[in-house]
Formats: sequence, C-alpha cells, structure tokens
Amino acid sequence: STANGEVAILPRQEYEDLVARAAEADEDAGMVRLVAHAREEIADGARLIPMDVAERIADGENPIKVLRNWRGLTQIDMAQKTGLSQSYLSGIESGDRGGTVAALRKIAGALDVPLDMLVAD
Repeated sequence: STANGEVAILPRQEYEDLVARAAEADEDAGMVRLVAHAREEIADGARLIPMDVAERIADGENPIKVLRNWRGLTQIDMAQKTGLSQSYLSGIESGDRGGTVAALRKIAGALDVPLDMLVAD
C-alpha cells in the first residue's frame, strides 16, 4: 500500500480494456449532453431541417435551391416573397451570379433559415 491507498496490479490487456471502456463512457456522456441540448433547443422552438435536405446541402447542392424546394416554393414564389427578380434568383441558384448580403438576407428570411445556411464556408 502507499500513502494514497492501495495499489492494484493488473495485466496490461485488462488495463487497456478499462481505459477503452472509460473512453466509451465519456463519449456516451457527451452524446447524452448533445441530445439533451438538442431537446432543449427543440422545446424552445428551434427549426429542424430534415436530414436529406442537410445532406444535399453538405454534398454541394445550392442551399437556396434545396431549401426552396423543401419549403415547396417556386422561384416565382421566392421573387414575390423577397422582392428580387426570378432571373436574379435563378442566377444565384445556378451559381452564375453571386448574391449581395442584402439579397441573401431577404432569401434567408423568405426561407425562414439563418443567413449562414446560405453562405458556403
């Protein structure tokens, strides 16, 4: 025994198994915290984006087009909601034109999403 208590000696494989289990427990605890946080956000009214929509955006599809389609809006609907022309919106969606910050704010508002969802990293 030592000043801090007893010493345990165990085979290295048992030690490594214990360390692995402790790491898994930490990951599980982290996941529990993430799920709890997500539930709180949902309870507070956070908007949820379906996984297939998020995956399409992550795969490089134009987020404005994907979100517009998900919301069931045409480019003409978006033009009416934003005050932007349909041809301007088409150009942004196709990548032929860049949108101004003001235009992207209008689009984000019409799609009911945060502005940062429309801007590539």
